[in-house]
Amino acid sequence: MKTIVQISLDLTSIPEALETARLAIRCGVDWLEAGTPLIIAEGMNGVRALRAEFPTVPIVADLKTMDGGWLEAEMMAKAGATHVVVMERAHPETVKMVVRAGKDLGVSVMGDNLAAEDMVAAARRLEDLGCDFVVHHIGYDERRGLAASGKPYPSPLDRLREVVAAVQVPVQAVGGLSIEQAVRTPEYGAPLVVLGAPLTIDADSFKTASGNLEDKLRMVCDRIHAYGDIAKGERRLSH
Repeated sequence: MKTIVQISLDLTSIPEALETARLAIRCGVDWLEAGTPLIIAEGMNGVRALRAEFPTVPIVADLKTMDGGWLEAEMMAKAGATHVVVMERAHPETVKMVVRAGKDLGVSVMGDNLAAEDMVAAARRLEDLGCDFVVHHIGYDERRGLAASGKPYPSPLDRLREVVAAVQVPVQAVGGLSIEQAVRTPEYGAPLVVLGAPLTIDADSFKTASGNLEDKLRMVCDRIHAYGDIAKGERRLSH
């Protein structure tokens, strides 16, 4: 599939989310994500506001569903989400219900392997249960907790090639990546690139990053889109 740039709007107010989203779309971002902090702070109103402002842009609602799968997916779909996120650590029946809702309501399902004991096996289970995408995810608290104790923490890149090889569905890598690492994830066969902290979101607060964000974001989008179509595990630049 073609490389896609998704921005994670991990913010806590609708006005700031809309302002950042407008900037992102101007710079070439393809998908908008109503991040978990935005959904917690504003509920489905955050998704509705993004849909009203951007009627044709794909919107990921990152509620991280753990239970009540069909009902939560229904709420997100009715609010305007095109993609919903369910956790692999949830009961398999929850994943199945989200997948069923996705088929019933016409939304895509992204399965997240955060905190799985075996990230590769978890990705495979998500695909087997019917998810359309796999989110290979090292969590915020895990990274910061290990760093605070002086211990090394894993990167999504550590096993990204294994995850990509284990499934047929598209994969995205999330969690503590630098800008350069995120830009290069298509080289691992992961065509869906998520931009959050530190480029677009302050890593220590749910606020839009400071600095000349527009120029940096435009440059990053240009570099990611230059990969063109990405086959599994293959780097292929378009000219």
